[in-house]
Amino acid sequence: MRRVLGSVPYIRLALRNQKHNYTSSSAKLQEHLRSANSAYRLTNNAEIHRSVGVQPSCITSRSLSTDNAPVTDGDLNRGGPLVEYERRISVGELVDGDDFQVGTLRELQRLYDELVESADSCQLDRYTASKKAARSRWLWSRFLPQSSYSPVKGLYLYGGVGTGKTMLMDLFYDQLPCNWRRRRIHFHDFMLNVHSCLRKHKGVEDPLEVVAGEIYDESVLLCLDEFMVTDVADALILNRLFKHLFSNGVILVVTSNRAPDNLYEGGLQRDLFLPFIATLKERCISHEIGSSVDYRKMTSAEEGFYFFGKDKSSLLKQKFQLLIEAETASPQEVEVVMGRTLQVPLGANGCAYFPFEELCDRPLGAADYFGLFKKFHTLALEGVPIFGLHNRTSAYRFVTLVDVMYENKARLLCTAEGSPQELFRQVVTISDAQHIAPRTSSRSRKSDDSDLCVDNELGFAKDRTISRLTEMNSKEYLEQHDSIVAEKKLSQDGINADVLEA
Repeated sequence: MRRVLGSVPYIRLALRNQKHNYTSSSAKLQEHLRSANSAYRLTNNAEIHRSVGVQPSCITSRSLSTDNAPVTDGDLNRGGPLVEYERRISVGELVDGDDFQVGTLRELQRLYDELVESADSCQLDRYTASKKAARSRWLWSRFLPQSSYSPVKGLYLYGGVGTGKTMLMDLFYDQLPCNWRRRRIHFHDFMLNVHSCLRKHKGVEDPLEVVAGEIYDESVLLCLDEFMVTDVADALILNRLFKHLFSNGVILVVTSNRAPDNLYEGGLQRDLFLPFIATLKERCISHEIGSSVDYRKMTSAEEGFYFFGKDKSSLLKQKFQLLIEAETASPQEVEVVMGRTLQVPLGANGCAYFPFEELCDRPLGAADYFGLFKKFHTLALEGVPIFGLHNRTSAYRFVTLVDVMYENKARLLCTAEGSPQELFRQVVTISDAQHIAPRTSSRSRKSDDSDLCVDNELGFAKDRTISRLTEMNSKEYLEQHDSIVAEKKLSQDGINADVLEA
């Protein structure tokens, strides 16, 4: 009985969304829109709220009430990301400025409307959907193989770094009814979970089919952020995994820096990956965010803890000591996946200290970094080098490390041999390399850049890393980090108090 009563609010919410009953709030929103100032304004509290915390305040957007992108009464009388976007503009949480984001929002609104209309046929409601276990479905499909593609196609958003892809997807995700079977996860984290589940089902005839069934049981709508394929093992898995997922009825929403046709470009055994691209394009509508503006770089940079020069080690340790306050730093151990552990040279008060070699020259990956930031909210990293051909593998690990830190809204203190741009100046794509003047008889061999690293994936990923390092060093990002840490501390103190009282 308690379970039934507990589900009533969710059922009511689903019914409200399905009926598009937003008339009462539209009048207030229209009043806001009439008085909204269309001038550019960047506020320190322009935050995107998510269920896990507060998002960065550095994204700018264009008002939907302009001549180029008018909002009709029909837009205002329904829910979804487009209306929420304009509401945030009207109250100053976002600012005007980008037609490309408006176009993307209309695609997200279209998807939202289709999902609301098809919620029953897509079995989105977790309280009314079938409760078949994944293994049972797999066993039954041995006798009666069947396909149930969703009537709704997903969305593949791609574009340059800092154009607001993640912000827009999160805005879309936050408008979805909480009783829906949905999940938003970083692609790195998603693939780690897939590999872990495959090990758990080792010995089954087709473990990928079982894993796909488990994913569907939890998440009909799957939102993957920062889709980027660099690992050959992931590339070989994705085609079969997503064939099963789409066949089960999963709807995919993706953000990526790469167009679908450019995924895993130049990768090992790419011919085996190409069918996945075809499947992806069949089941998702591709939409490019064409903005050339990197909004992460509009923050107040150089407010943080990014120190230039090899002789800054003592300064980094001094800053680290200030952050851990009265606690004494000591070696610690972090549990990651499958019983593995990561040794932390120094750690205290949520802060970890690593030489660059310990974290990026060793055979570590996303799983280790995710494990690290489950326990620590701040990383002091000493001695980030200039990247080139000689340390390409370390560069890949550093890119992954920054991705994981950004996803977890962690704070970075580091000493580096150059600015974020200078760290990657030797890393270029094949296209960039073709524009570099070749050596001629008038140029000596010594003047050639022998450490030039020509790598398409790393060449594209570096722009995202440079952008994120810039934002992570900003006042806005650090204020957001402090807010999240304080909120977690209050929550933990409350749990500890309840335990003591008990």
